[in-house]
Amino acid sequence: MNYRSKSTLFLMEQLIVVAIFAMCAAACVRILTASYFMAIETRQMNNAIRAAENGAECYKAVFGDVGKTAEILGGRYVSIDGADAAVVYYDRDWRVSAESDAHYMLRLVSGIAEGGPFAVLPGALSVETLAGEEILAFTVAARGLWDE
Repeated sequence: MNYRSKSTLFLMEQLIVVAIFAMCAAACVRILTASYFMAIETRQMNNAIRAAENGAECYKAVFGDVGKTAEILGGRYVSIDGADAAVVYYDRDWRVSAESDAHYMLRLVSGIAEGGPFAVLPGALSVETLAGEEILAFTVAARGLWDE
């Protein structure tokens, strides 16, 4: 009888240890999964920032000419609600691609020039997924000399 109670206690102890290890393993898997998805979001945000910076700098470099901006970035010049716009499509690896292969989109919509001979041309820049989820958006302004 004494032998049996010792083995039962040993088995109970082993079951408790296995249960504790299983809970710790589940917590580690959950943490690793969360860090994996955070890394994906961070990579997406970093690439979106890089694409947006390129778009903003090109827009400023060509003094607010959306057509030239689209040409430099490898996108297309379009009209969105009557405003000039440049649209650039990117694949999953953030390489410029055709719309059919795209996963992300950069959109730069130009505003109306304000000011005299040295006008300020504002633009709204956004980077989003083709599913419609906005990753990043900000405004950019180009300064240049326009004919009136």
